[in-house]
Amino acid sequence: MCIFVHSLKRIFFREIAVPHALQREVHQLHAEICHALSDPSRILILYELGGGTRNVGQLADALDLSQPTVSRHLKVLRDRGMVLAKRDGTSIYYSLTDPKVIKALNLLREVLAGVLEQRTALAEELA
Repeated sequence: MCIFVHSLKRIFFREIAVPHALQREVHQLHAEICHALSDPSRILILYELGGGTRNVGQLADALDLSQPTVSRHLKVLRDRGMVLAKRDGTSIYYSLTDPKVIKALNLLREVLAGVLEQRTALAEELA
């Protein structure tokens, strides 16, 4: 997705007049959201949190990652405003700030599936 946004920035900003507000929004999208989604482990964490609130240990177990790795990824997601952290005693539980992120990820997966179908069809035509 981030490569796609970067390509859009190049096309829109060089070849047509783009409103300044749109330019700022696309730059912010690239800086905030794309960075958060640039690692597959962070996307998997988001999907896991789509099923409900979890602590670091639960996420680490579910995703077969180390707790320090999960904590590092959660910090990025927290800094980008995609997850919330709430303390309960000695544990910190994480949740999605907006469940629409799962809808957005699913939509991106549908786009990817469509692209792969087109490539498969083209490869079959050429074979």
